[in-house]
Amino acid sequence: MVLAVVALGLFRIILYHWRQGTVLIGAALVLAAALRALLRTDQAGLIAIRSRGVDVLTYAGFGFCMMAVALTIEGGPLND
Repeated sequence: MVLAVVALGLFRIILYHWRQGTVLIGAALVLAAALRALLRTDQAGLIAIRSRGVDVLTYAGFGFCMMAVALTIEGGPLND
């Protein structure tokens, strides 16, 4: 599921909709944080890297930062 959202984001970036693509990749990280918080470690698969708390904070932090940068950066169209 997370990989599908990342692939969609990369596809949007390839089509020169960099802002939408970057927001989608950030949303994929937030989705990974939510899944890591909800799933047991043996069910989480490759999104389980460290302890649950560290994984959730890291994924969510990077995801929200990525979305914030994509939405607030100057230059380029706002409505790709």
